[in-house]
Amino acid sequence: MFQSSDARSAQPEIAASNAAARERLPFDDTQDFDDARRGFVGTARDPVIRDSDGTVVWDLEAYDFVAEDCPDTANPSLWRQSRLCVQHGLFEVVEGIYQVRGFDLSNMTVVEGNRGIVVIDPLLSAETAAAALDLYRHHRGDRPVTGVLYTHSHADHFGGVRGVVADDELAAGIPVLAPQGFLSHAVSENIYAGTAMARRAAYMYGAALAKGPRGQIGAGLGQTTSTGSVGLIPPTADITTTGQSETVDGVRMVFQLTPGTEAPAELNIHFPDHGALCTAENATHNLHNVLTLRGAEVRDPHDWAGYLTETIDLFGDSTEVAFASHHWPTWGRDRVIAFLTDQRDLYSYLHDQTLRLLNRGLTPLEIAEELEMPPGLQRAWHAHGYYGSVSHNAKAVYQKYMGWFDGNPAHLWEHPPIEAAQRYVEFMGGADEVVRRARESFDQGDFRWVVQVVNHVLFARPDHQAARALQAEALEQLGYGCENGPWRNFYLMGAHELRHGRVGTPTVTTSPDMLSALSLDQLFDALAIRVDGPRSWNADIAVRWNVRDGRPHNQRLRNGVLTHVTGTGPAAGDPDVEVALTEQDLREVLLGTTTPGELAARDRAEITGDAELLAELFGYLGDPDPDFTIVTP
Repeated sequence: MFQSSDARSAQPEIAASNAAARERLPFDDTQDFDDARRGFVGTARDPVIRDSDGTVVWDLEAYDFVAEDCPDTANPSLWRQSRLCVQHGLFEVVEGIYQVRGFDLSNMTVVEGNRGIVVIDPLLSAETAAAALDLYRHHRGDRPVTGVLYTHSHADHFGGVRGVVADDELAAGIPVLAPQGFLSHAVSENIYAGTAMARRAAYMYGAALAKGPRGQIGAGLGQTTSTGSVGLIPPTADITTTGQSETVDGVRMVFQLTPGTEAPAELNIHFPDHGALCTAENATHNLHNVLTLRGAEVRDPHDWAGYLTETIDLFGDSTEVAFASHHWPTWGRDRVIAFLTDQRDLYSYLHDQTLRLLNRGLTPLEIAEELEMPPGLQRAWHAHGYYGSVSHNAKAVYQKYMGWFDGNPAHLWEHPPIEAAQRYVEFMGGADEVVRRARESFDQGDFRWVVQVVNHVLFARPDHQAARALQAEALEQLGYGCENGPWRNFYLMGAHELRHGRVGTPTVTTSPDMLSALSLDQLFDALAIRVDGPRSWNADIAVRWNVRDGRPHNQRLRNGVLTHVTGTGPAAGDPDVEVALTEQDLREVLLGTTTPGELAARDRAEITGDAELLAELFGYLGDPDPDFTIVTP
């Protein structure tokens, strides 16, 4: 973790804005605190969770400072949310259903069965999941894991599975359930654009920032991501339809599929014997993301709202408690229905009003400035933008329907950032003059404008020290005023990297388990993404991989495009070189852990044709950069 000893105090404008929030919001409403503490059983005796090398991957006491009064350097609403999220330990939701909360970004749910327990969403890291399971067993007995269920395809809901299930237990037939399409989405999201997503996630969650009143105080959905070992055990059974019922170790579950909501593959779970409903990540105690700042496919808030209406219809009358894979439960049938209804209205309003405004001709930036939530939703703490924000969600809805272009032809062919920045700075009188005038704006409290204008200086003159210092100060002030956790983390990470250099990617989700779960089609697709198109424009190479006991796989590099075709039909064409090998060896070649030549030398592959073309083909591949620049060119 990087220290922020050079962090500044809050400027008067930010302090005043945070003070106004204290007066405006209903801080006398403490129901959430009652709910977050309800059912507390106990917590870990050792607050520090380490990996096998002794490296700290999670510290339960790292956020103890939020018990103090909120300082001027934090939005009091986000501070309140962090106070709720840091409450850690084992909690009884209802008899037979327990949650371990505060041990990672997400919650792990444990449902007691006839012989053992069904584990739902085993956190992000094996180390935090193992610690959560140990805590449960310390208080409830050494019950075996008799089933695992993933509610959706994001890594913080499956990555810790190796911490709760061993290979011999899997071999004995423990079922692993997940919504249809889970595996494809889980691995593709972390592979195709995984490097860029993980780098941006370093900003979104601020895992490398110092934790404290002037640093990282949380991410709204939870505090941050753990930094342990991420794994994946493929599902053994798919949930394919809404209404499907499954019983695992005596635990009856009725499922509702909700694809395209918070994740491409997601589901809700009703437990009819407990009067309990798990809403996964479809209804949590904040406004969620329509498009997450780390990057992802745009989600559909219209469908999201529709599924929540369906949830109320399906399970409202038979639910006494609703809990999710983040935050704390809601008890009481009327309160549950009111909570789900507000959450439904939240996504519906965002969707419908963004469309209303775009049909009046407003652009994404204009919609984000104009759109305001109704008073009823503003009064509901769980509708606040701690993780998603009205601003960036409105832009995401616009993107879903209209794409990146706002219709103004002046934006159709703009100069890229460096070239535009150089022109802006020259027009404005040079870097020194821009920084001088931006310092005046900073002193006037116009931090938003400072960040916008000094960004041009940084992209024109990235080594301009006065610009770097001023931009860091302005980003920091914007962070101090944010109710949204990821926005605060983005601003403070930008300030940190301007002052101290890049931190890379603290939490890495690409793991051997993830790679082994890729289908051959996905592996070939992942390879095509890495082709350096301009370098390979004039290449024309056709390779046929003859998989023993399988279909042939053909690759052709032509026009800078690496295509993949199975079989031997017309689309496959005639190969320049053929390689006979097993599927496992082909996987290792595509992953780059071996080469066809090395396999041939060990009599594990037979190469026919021009073998040098294989080296040429793989020579056109580039490597992604997990430490690319963000706040400088």
